[in-house]
This record gives sequence, C-alpha cells and structure tokens, in this order.
Amino acid sequence: MAKLHEYKAKQILARYGIEIPKGEVVYNAESAFNVAERLGGKCVIKAQIHSTSRASKGGIKFAKTAEEARKIASEILGSRIDNNLCEALLVEEKVEIEKEFYLGFIIDTVLKRPVLLFSEFGGSGIEDRAETTKRLVCSVRHEPTIEQIKTICSDEGVAAILQKLYRLAREYEARSAEINPLVLSGNRSFVALDCRISVDDYAVFRHEDLDIEVARELGHTPTRLEKLAWQVEKNDYRGTFYFVEIDDEFKPGIKIGFHGAGGGGSMASLDAAERNGLRPACYVDTSGNPPASKIYRAARIILSIKGIRGYFLSGSGVASQEQFILARGVLKAFLEERPKIPAVLRLGGNGEEVAKQIVENFGKFLPMPIEAYQKNHSADFCASRLRSLIEEANENSNFEELPAFSFEGKLYEFKTKTGRIIFNHSIFEKVDASYVVEACPVKILKKDEQGLPILAIDPADAERGKCIECLACEFASWEKGFGGVKVEFPIEGLEDGNSN
Repeated sequence: MAKLHEYKAKQILARYGIEIPKGEVVYNAESAFNVAERLGGKCVIKAQIHSTSRASKGGIKFAKTAEEARKIASEILGSRIDNNLCEALLVEEKVEIEKEFYLGFIIDTVLKRPVLLFSEFGGSGIEDRAETTKRLVCSVRHEPTIEQIKTICSDEGVAAILQKLYRLAREYEARSAEINPLVLSGNRSFVALDCRISVDDYAVFRHEDLDIEVARELGHTPTRLEKLAWQVEKNDYRGTFYFVEIDDEFKPGIKIGFHGAGGGGSMASLDAAERNGLRPACYVDTSGNPPASKIYRAARIILSIKGIRGYFLSGSGVASQEQFILARGVLKAFLEERPKIPAVLRLGGNGEEVAKQIVENFGKFLPMPIEAYQKNHSADFCASRLRSLIEEANENSNFEELPAFSFEGKLYEFKTKTGRIIFNHSIFEKVDASYVVEACPVKILKKDEQGLPILAIDPADAERGKCIECLACEFASWEKGFGGVKVEFPIEGLEDGNSN
C-alpha cells in the first residue's frame, strides 16, 4: 500500500468538509518560524514520516513561541526517526482537547467488504485498546447511512464524519484510512488532529494529484535508488521488480547486493545469505516472468549501491520463468559495468542448463569471477561460495574484451517498449546476419534483399511490445564475436559508472 504523509491526508479530509487544525507543511526552519508566527507562537511541530508513536520518538514537539518553533524545526529536519529521514514538518495550531475518539476505515480481506471502525477512546495506544473498537461491516455497493453508522457511534456529528471518511476512502481507493484522534475541541467542534491514509498500490496511477513517489509500503522514507526502481516498475506490468534498500551498517557481515527471483524462495535465500556471514544491502525480487530489460535495470541499480563486495542471485530453484532471460539481464549489466566484485547466480527453473552455459560463456569478459549453479545446489551452498569468492579476491587480470559496438557506419534502429535496438548494417555487410535473426524467439526479425537484419513487422508493433526485450539478438552477436547489435535500456537518473 502507498501511505500518504499526514499533511496530504489532512488536505483530503479538508476537501470532504472535515475540520483540521490551521497549519502548513514546511521544509526548512525559517518557514517553520514564519508559520508559527502567523499562528500566534503556540504550535505543534510534527515530523512527516511513516512511523507510529512519533511523539515518543521525538517526532512531535510543542513550541510556545515562533523562535522555539524555529529551533525545534532545525533539530528535527534532516534527522532519522525509526530509519525515516525527516524532510518535511507540519506546523499546526495547538488545539485544546476535551475528548478524543478513534475513527477508521479498512478493507477486511476475509469478508472482502469495507468496514468502519469507531472507539470512544482515541489517541496514542489505540492498538492496546482494541476491545473498545466497534465495527460496522458495509455494503460494497452502497454508502452507509447515518442511521446505520449510529449503531456503532451514537453522536450524529461524529457519525457524519465517519460517513465522509468512508466516502473519501472509497473515492481515493484506500485500503485503510483513520483519524486518530478526532477531538472535541474547547470550542465544541470536532477536529481531526491526525490522519493516515493508505492507497491501494494498483490504484495509484488513477490519483496523480497525490504525488505518490513510490507506491510501495517500505516502512521508511524512499531512498534515491528506491525511487529510481519504482520508475522502472510503475508503468511496466511485465513481471515484478521489487526493490528496497536495507540500511543497517552496524549489522555484522560482508555487504552484498541481494537479488531474489521468486517470492518465498527469495526470502529463504536472503536468510541463507545472512547465515553465511553476508549482509544484504538490499532486498530485490524480480519474479512473474519479467523481461530481460527489467532484470537488467534491477541489476544495474543493485550494482550502483556503494560499497557492496559481492552479488548474490537466488530464487526458489524451481521457478517457471525462463532462467536464460534472467541470466542475460544480469550479465548485460555486469558486462557494461565491469564491477570488481564476484557474483554467484543460482539459476533454478525453466532453461536452467542454458542459463548456466550462458554465464560460463561470458564470464571470461569480466574482471572478477561469476559462477552459476542450478536447483540441485542449495541457497546455503551458493551463499557460502560467494563468501569464499569474496575472501579469495581472485581478480582476473587477463579477462577478454567484449566485442565493441560502433556507432560509425550505416545504422538501422527501432524502438522497443522501454528502449531501442540498433543494428550496424556496415558490419552486417561483412558477416552473415542469419544467426542474429534466427536467435529472435518471437521471429520479428528478417533479412532484407542485401542480407541485412531488419524488422519483419511494423516498427509501431515492435514498440507496443511485439519485441519482448529478451536480449537474444545482442547476445547472439557477441557469441559470434562481433559487435553488430546494440540494445539500450536507459535508466533515467542513475549515475554512469560503478565505484565497486
């Protein structure tokens, strides 16, 4: 689920006629001072992070003057709370509280129905008072009436707010929404002091006004690489690419890039890495038959993590996705970046023998060893092999140069769904293009009258997805010892080069 920061959630509440405290979101201490001054000095400064119990962790503080607000803001901004980098603050008026309530909306995954929640006791520690919460199971098709809501909440004013909460949750396709607390203020009005809304991942594209950077429940402020990974994933529905960085420098072990390939198998392999003294700097899962282009981008992003000393790929061992597609994607990233780190790839599943052979054929072009294993080798064995390779640090000073592609001469190119493919026809005037053309598994290539490789379909169809971005043509060119094909899958925002 994609969690909204408090200030965004409150903006939505206000659109639906639910009263919120006066205030503004700020990004520096001077702005905090200015807002506090407009509020009369007394105010609340709240870190805009995805974390519960912010007050007990120093994320919510009270100021009596604008100058104090400036000082508090300078202390909180840029700090880490529960591994969340605080980059924004909500500065609000202080509200006098007479009574607190809890209002909630959830999608009950067992009942497959929306449910409204209400408790007479709101505020911190609501999780420990679950027995006080009343539930109203709602219709999927019809908004609950005030009379229905009053069966769990007798106050008509609060019932009206619950109805509005239901309405906004439905219209924004939220999986959950809560106001905690809703308070009866000193002037006898109901005010939402805090609000949390989580939007369904798959609905985010319909709500561009929310400016959600990463539609994932990460548990922390998204990092630069997590944002880049989401840009790769969000508009490409061919398989899954999940990427999360693990920031735990104090945990023992050798820092590595971890690349899983299939749900439970990925998690088990992550555990195997840790059992063997390796410390994953990320958790990555590419599953559901993603194209080689997505796997390549995943590998490039992993390789850009500073300070990793090895690369470990391992999934369930019996994956239905083609393992040679996985191997090509990872290898292309390694062949372009030439990282000085060893890698172990556990390629278990469809076409694993072919995948293993591809890795072995192209390992000679890398400065550090890369080893491939199949499903008969356990994740623990493969993790232990990577640790050994890291400790041995046997650099290959005589690695071969990959056949280089030249942009000089006659170039023929076409766009794919997320990149482009270029053929150097000047090279193919001297070599037979048959091997490259026949390597295409979906048969969208052919030779023209001069024997040069071209599209056998309309270029627009290739761009729409007829080209499956499998890298077969580029690898076929390399296998024959010439650089006649160049496949480009750009990653906007990723730095060129690799420091590992």
